[in-house]
Amino acid sequence: MPSPLITATELQDLRAAGRRVVIVDCSFDLANPAAGREIYQQSHLPGAFYLHLDNELSGPKTGANGRHPLPDPELLVARLRALGVDDETLVVAYDAHGAMFAARLWWLLRWVGHGAVAVLDGGKAAWLAAGLPLDQGTTPDPEAGGNLTRRASLVRTVDAGALLANLDQPAVLVVDARAPDRFRGENETLDPVGGHIPGAVNRFFKDNLAEDGRFKPAGQLRAEFGNVFAGQPAAQTVMQCGSGVTACHNLLAMEVAGLGDAALYPGSWSEWCADPRRPVATGN
Repeated sequence: MPSPLITATELQDLRAAGRRVVIVDCSFDLANPAAGREIYQQSHLPGAFYLHLDNELSGPKTGANGRHPLPDPELLVARLRALGVDDETLVVAYDAHGAMFAARLWWLLRWVGHGAVAVLDGGKAAWLAAGLPLDQGTTPDPEAGGNLTRRASLVRTVDAGALLANLDQPAVLVVDARAPDRFRGENETLDPVGGHIPGAVNRFFKDNLAEDGRFKPAGQLRAEFGNVFAGQPAAQTVMQCGSGVTACHNLLAMEVAGLGDAALYPGSWSEWCADPRRPVATGN
């Protein structure tokens, strides 16, 4: 199984060899939605495009479907075509935040059936550390678009109804990617209700990274997720977070570890807590 990660030198070598690659900067700031584009315009990988989490990697909010509902898949595919993505194109996602947002694009591409996608391990910092150049400004969309085809999804999702039913007869383990204090309900800064889905366990997405900002080795990730799952098969786990973004980071780390096939709850905590009839747990 090819790695879902690519190093800076591997990416540079692929481009030098003429491989068709589309690079996407996914930098974002949940507290300042304009900041990601500003980061991109200040400096980005040569030829990289920018996709905005709120506007292009999420769909319309209703007040009941979470802060970052999934986008319309046809609109997402159309936007990727506009960037020149073909069925054979390797899409490389990166950001300036430890793949916090790049993992969302990685998952979304697989959601629309495009498996040729990788995340730049270490992000822009790793590119700089390799002594590679950056561009400024905005990369214009190519004149000729791509022919990306929407295919059958390569990933699985579950909804709130399925997780509500799971409370009575637990068959899947829910894993929450938020920071431990938010999971416990002690420091909720983004959603109106603190706490977590009853029965969920916590795996903070930042624990997937080593000190240098790159993902931990596959064996280490496999052991750490094994401790979280406590005997539960990976295929019987559901990843969630605050709004379906950093849960993708855990899914990416699981893919690195060879533990694929977990499902995503896209609405995550922000959808769950929007309905006061759904139960809430606090503490560990």
